[in-house]
Amino acid sequence: MHEPALRAAAFGSDPRPDPAATRGRGSPRERLLAAIVLGAQGRYAAAATLLGVLRRDGDPVTASLAASTLASHRRQLGGHRQARALDGEALAKASTPGAGTGTGTAPGRDPDGLDAPGARADALLGLAADNLALGRLSAARRLAARAADHDTGWRARVRGGWVGAEIELAAGQGAAAVPHAERAFETALARGARRHAVKSGIVLAVALRAAGAPDHRKISDDLVGNAMATAEECELLSLLWPAALVAADLRPGHAEEYRFRVAQVLHAVLRSADPCGRRVAGESPWVPVPGG
Repeated sequence: MHEPALRAAAFGSDPRPDPAATRGRGSPRERLLAAIVLGAQGRYAAAATLLGVLRRDGDPVTASLAASTLASHRRQLGGHRQARALDGEALAKASTPGAGTGTGTAPGRDPDGLDAPGARADALLGLAADNLALGRLSAARRLAARAADHDTGWRARVRGGWVGAEIELAAGQGAAAVPHAERAFETALARGARRHAVKSGIVLAVALRAAGAPDHRKISDDLVGNAMATAEECELLSLLWPAALVAADLRPGHAEEYRFRVAQVLHAVLRSADPCGRRVAGESPWVPVPGG
């Protein structure tokens, strides 16, 4: 059984499990966790293979989580329209009668939100992020607020903080983005979730810079530097190239060096992506595809 190792990789302090744990064998829960880890590593094709099967699982919660996980991988490559369809599928599956009715932090909850309330929150937060990227700010706010009503677990708080910060940044409200980003960062650190802390650090760095907070340049620089170092150490390629992009803005004297690193990492990621992932990355205005 690989579930403890996979949970530690997906949501805990050890994002580099034994390769045997990510071979896609075992229970549906283990295969879902393996796909989450593979996506974090930028191995999108391997993740998509597992998720494609799990989306048809007889358990609506597993099927929902698989769809929203695949949506997040599409979104990481700039495929927000494709992600929105998958997040809509995830919400529909999580809302079926057989998906359970638990809410909030009720007894019996999965510690990482891999249950019905967590699945609904994942789908709603995904839809909020999708709508935000497509210019639907009001819809994004409504969806993010709905997600908070479904799950108050640590992962929902972290992801809600990311989305909340991104909504305020899109609205030009840098100062309002900071509390959301701080909540995500502090929650991830308290949980010992290294992968989530890396992304939270990136989001907080951007929010602090946008807010023009005192000493924001140094604090943001430190946050991004730590995020890059952890992403390199843990082979989190899905987060390494966004961190390097932010570093290029924060450290203009070394911008070309960081952009070269972005190109290197994206080349590796796209080589490990499925055809749909490569296509959406090539079409996205957000992803600086190497050679594009």
